[in-house]
Amino acid sequence: MSGLHVRGLSAGYGKVEVLHGLDLDVGAGTIVTVIGPNGAGKTTLLSALMGLIPAHGSVHYGDEDLSGLPTEARVPRLCLVPERRELFGELCVEDNLLLGAFPRIRRGERDVQRDMASVYERFPRLQERRRQLAATLSGGERQMLALGRALMARPALLMLDEPSLGLAPKIARDIFHVIAELRSAGVAILLVEQNARAALQIADYGYVLEMGELVLQGGAAELAASPRVVETYLGLTAGAR
Repeated sequence: MSGLHVRGLSAGYGKVEVLHGLDLDVGAGTIVTVIGPNGAGKTTLLSALMGLIPAHGSVHYGDEDLSGLPTEARVPRLCLVPERRELFGELCVEDNLLLGAFPRIRRGERDVQRDMASVYERFPRLQERRRQLAATLSGGERQMLALGRALMARPALLMLDEPSLGLAPKIARDIFHVIAELRSAGVAILLVEQNARAALQIADYGYVLEMGELVLQGGAAELAASPRVVETYLGLTAGAR
C-alpha cells in the first residue's frame, strides 16, 4: 500500500522520551495534519521521521522500510520544510532552489530546469527575485522559497513544520492555498501546524498530539466538529460554533 505508515514510533533526546509509541498513516495524495499544543512533540515527530534524531519503531513508505536509513537516504521519499526555513541566506533564490535538486543533479537527471520553471509558475514572486539573496526576502517569500526548494527534490511526501508561523494572515492564507494545490498535483503532505482551524480546513485527516501521545484522530471535518478540539484548539465553546 502506498503512502507513509508509522508504527510504534518512540523518540526523544538523550534519556528523555518525547514520543510514546505513535501509529500514523499518510496516504498518497492526501493532506494529514498533526495539531497540538506547544511542547506536545510535533517537531520531534518530524525529526524522527527524517532520521534526524534516534527513534524506535517502524517507518515505511509503501513497501520500503526507512527505519534504519540515514537522513540523506530518506530524502527521495520524504522532504522536510523546517519551522525556521533553514535557507542559505548568502545564496540567491535560484541557487537555493538548485540545492534542493542537488541529489537529482548528481544522478544526472535532465529535467531539473523544467521543475524550476514549475516552481516559478507556482511562485511568480520567486521568479521576480531569482537573483536576490535569500537573506533579503520577506517572511512570506522565505516560506515560498522553502516550499519551492523542497519541491525541487520531488519528494513523495512533503512534511511541513508550522508553515504559517510568523506570517501575516493574508500571506498565511496564500501558503495554505498552495499546500492544497500540491495535493491536487499528487504530493502527499504531513502538516504540523499551530493554526488548527486553517490546518483542518485543508486536511483530509488529522491527529491530535498531546504530551507525546496521539489522543484523537479522524477525518478533518470530524475533528473540527469535536467538542474537545473546538474548545481546546479552535478557541470556541462547543455551543458557539
